Amino acid sequence: MGAAPSTPRLGAAGAAPSPSAAEQMFTALVGEKAYPISSEFWKQLLELPLTLQWPRDRVLQACHAFAENNYQTKHLAKILIHLVWCLQECTSTTSVSSVVYRRAINAAYISSIFLKFIIENAKTDSWQELCLVIDRSEKGLENFPAENTVEYFLIRGVLEYIGSVGVSPESCYLHHELLNLMLVLMSTQLCSGPSPEPKDVHPFIDAAMLQDSSIVASVVQKLLLNFVTRPKLPLNASHPVFSDDARPGVLQRVGSAAANVVLLPYYTFNYLVSSTPEGATSQLADNSLLVLLIMIHYRKCFSTNESIPTNNVYTMDSNTNDKDAPVFHDNPYCKALNSAKDIQYDRADVEGNAQNGPVVRLSFALLFDALGRFLNDEIPVLLLYSLVHGNCDFQEYVLVRTDLDTLLMPILETLYNASRKTSNQIYMLLIILLILSQDSTFNASVHKLVLPGVPWYHERLMHQTSMGSLMVVILIQTIKYNLSKLRDVYLHTNCLAILANMAPHVHRLSAYASQRLVSLFDMLSRKYAKLAELKNDKSLKVISDQMEADNIADDMSTELHIYTDFLRIVLEIINAILTYALPRNPEVLDFFNSRMDMQQLDGEWSVDKVLEVINKTCRSWRGEGMKMFTQLRFTYEQESHPEEFFIPYAWRLVLSRGFSFNPSAINLFPVEIHLEDAPAGEQKV
Repeated sequence: MGAAPSTPRLGAAGAAPSPSAAEQMFTALVGEKAYPISSEFWKQLLELPLTLQWPRDRVLQACHAFAENNYQTKHLAKILIHLVWCLQECTSTTSVSSVVYRRAINAAYISSIFLKFIIENAKTDSWQELCLVIDRSEKGLENFPAENTVEYFLIRGVLEYIGSVGVSPESCYLHHELLNLMLVLMSTQLCSGPSPEPKDVHPFIDAAMLQDSSIVASVVQKLLLNFVTRPKLPLNASHPVFSDDARPGVLQRVGSAAANVVLLPYYTFNYLVSSTPEGATSQLADNSLLVLLIMIHYRKCFSTNESIPTNNVYTMDSNTNDKDAPVFHDNPYCKALNSAKDIQYDRADVEGNAQNGPVVRLSFALLFDALGRFLNDEIPVLLLYSLVHGNCDFQEYVLVRTDLDTLLMPILETLYNASRKTSNQIYMLLIILLILSQDSTFNASVHKLVLPGVPWYHERLMHQTSMGSLMVVILIQTIKYNLSKLRDVYLHTNCLAILANMAPHVHRLSAYASQRLVSLFDMLSRKYAKLAELKNDKSLKVISDQMEADNIADDMSTELHIYTDFLRIVLEIINAILTYALPRNPEVLDFFNSRMDMQQLDGEWSVDKVLEVINKTCRSWRGEGMKMFTQLRFTYEQESHPEEFFIPYAWRLVLSRGFSFNPSAINLFPVEIHLEDAPAGEQKV
């Protein structure tokens, strides 16, 4: 792995490079000799088919050598600059040669390998090991933007390509590599704590936050479109990059790509795909969504003691007067998503808001349908939450749809199968329902929507039941499951809040849903009675350790208070259902008995006569004379520091999709470290 005396030779022009020549090129890349950015070495390296088969220990040896020698060679910065130049070449013409695609794909892939290793093993929080400061006077850098850092230049080039070039059979593999590279670049967050601090440095995602609004809008729009359209890869087709080469390169076939052991196999993440085009398409769409979620939930923090840039918008926690409280820059990607408009939206209105910058425009109908199809997956759930919470236009669009079952059925089915889902996924789904239930039209609509059947509900057959009745049944089941298993106060508080919002609008609630609601009250009352009995039990007084007795009593008092609140809410839910349903209820006896007495009819009352009086009197009955309780209404508000939940949550989703990262380097959330997770001979760079 020493220095190469000169640019390695690849043999005759047009001939496939031999394995020894390819090995020589990579040995030179990780070696001690620094190749100028203008050297032919880079062109030859990036045009290699990635067919080297190295064992894991050889891969780690190469990574260690590259990281150690990068201090002098600056090869990481140089390959990143070459990547941007390749991307610029890809966008500068309508007809892109396969060689240019090959160079761009290889540059993205190779750089992501070494970037990830350095990030995982860095000692400094400022990422000095990346060595991104270059000599601007070096030949070949004459046109490098003087005001740009390497990280800004890289991020701008990658985002410009993602936002401006559509996914086609020719460009799909490059898009995939760039999305993977973006995840690697932003993975510095995994090494920071769960609470953003002013001292945190994330060079690449910070650079992404500084991009022009036009780039931001185009990237958000393209990532959403990738999720919605799920572009297809050609079935059993060779990638054009390798059309003139019979050698099985890493990107030659979708089916073989996952099976091949190639240069640095699976070290960055499980490469590409399952063996089917559907799997590949799904991963491209999923990675687009993961990149979007990471970007929209990022928060750049700085202290109020620092000078605040006049050209940046920032937000501060309004609930604190602490002058040292953290201040957060506004996230332009979050802002772009929140201001996205339906493509059917009046273009004149969009143009009228042009002073606010470019607007993301896409079909809300297609987005709505895509979310409905994939809500059994946790990643789209977080996107749906982000949209209904942050984008008023999309929330309004959802509320006026007549086919609410498109979203509600997969949500309710997931809640029904809560035991097989993560608590975070259940939490997100309940918040989505809570946000929707804040709208009275939504609450009325769900009781008018009649379902022919619910095939996934196994406890009993449900025929011709309303969506509202099904929601009541599933929410009560979720409460009971949570009380017995998870015991998370926030989860069943959210369930009861949704039921309370729905209660005044309940219409034709099914007998089964009514019975489940009564059984919930019965269960809570029995638990309350049992707790009250235990709290008053004299046996607590015989505990020798008075402090322990006090702690037990305090815990019981807290739990008793919680159940008191739950019982109160359930009673108010039942009261609201009965109160607001009285005009439709022919069995309110007190009112109608008096009206029947007024008839002063002689003889026996037949059933038909009684029913006739009741039906006539129903039309004139008013409930104003009743003592009305204040209507319960719950609204959702994010915690004061939502980033402490959403940043770790988004990264957990990334890791769940095969993105491997050294567990000992993760500080964002607790992880279990197994011996097999650590690479052999691991050491700090």
